[in-house]
Amino acid sequence: MGSLFTTRRMKWGALAATTLLLVVCVSISILFGYHSFSLRQLWEAWYRFDGSNEHLLIRTVRIPAALIGAAVGASLAVAGALMQVLTKNPLASPSVLGINAGAVLAVVVVVTAAGFQFSFGQMIWIAFAGAAVTAVCVISLGSSGRGGFRTVKLTLAGAAFAAFASSITSGIMLLNDRSMDELLFWTVGSVSGRKLEQLAAIVPYLAIGWFIALVLSRSFNVMAMDDDIAKGLGQRIWLIRGLTLLAIVLLAGGSVALAGPIAFIGLMVPHIGRFLFGANHFWLIPFCMFGGALLLVAADIVSRFVLMPKTIPVGVTTALLGVPFLIYLARRRME
Repeated sequence: MGSLFTTRRMKWGALAATTLLLVVCVSISILFGYHSFSLRQLWEAWYRFDGSNEHLLIRTVRIPAALIGAAVGASLAVAGALMQVLTKNPLASPSVLGINAGAVLAVVVVVTAAGFQFSFGQMIWIAFAGAAVTAVCVISLGSSGRGGFRTVKLTLAGAAFAAFASSITSGIMLLNDRSMDELLFWTVGSVSGRKLEQLAAIVPYLAIGWFIALVLSRSFNVMAMDDDIAKGLGQRIWLIRGLTLLAIVLLAGGSVALAGPIAFIGLMVPHIGRFLFGANHFWLIPFCMFGGALLLVAADIVSRFVLMPKTIPVGVTTALLGVPFLIYLARRRME
């Protein structure tokens, strides 16, 4: 598969440019909105905090939203790339295995049943548990029957479980008015209203997922081929699949715990990366990290300005961007 950037120098330059754009977008996200600030005010809010409304807005709203958007965007994009190589399906994303839907269902069921008596730290483990149980169920379904593990069976099992989990989640929220108000962001997706302490609680798990993806990046190039070829080249397929699934659960579960099920980041960014860098995951995974962060932070900026002073949940913006992209990919594959 060809790529826009053909030399190592061009690819390193593209990664550097993506990183620089990310820094610019994070700065814009922090400084601009219904209330705008200067770089000096940002510096003073961080190093000379005086408790003023401006400093509070910067420290408790703008900075957490920007950093959480970057972390979630990076995680979803990497998880999407891993999903696509695991299922050998270019239309796959974290939602294709029902991971996001399972994590949301777990949170809604447990928190609603317990009367909303859970802290955010406990919700993290609920989201991870839902994601892990979903992964085990889907993998078991995808490996059962004749022929053992098949990517088509895995994809179908994930789609079926996602539809089932989403239906149950919607039913619970419709039957419980309070859960509709308290847990709406779990089904829409938003990076607003979170705290830096919540990001700090999630980052270690996301970092493990990023680390696994980076370490196995060259192995993914072989895994994208036929299983027999991968075995012939000495790859431990089941070990790599297990680690890949672990990374997906950590990245998708952590993202849901922070921001709810934000869709299409995991679909769009890997395809943009393949257009720019080709199918080599050594380059694709780092681009997904920075490109995913850039896309979600930029989408959050757009969400903030469309209906100012009201803010649209960023999950709505990514859906508006992602649906046409999905239609384009589907049409191109049919040609």
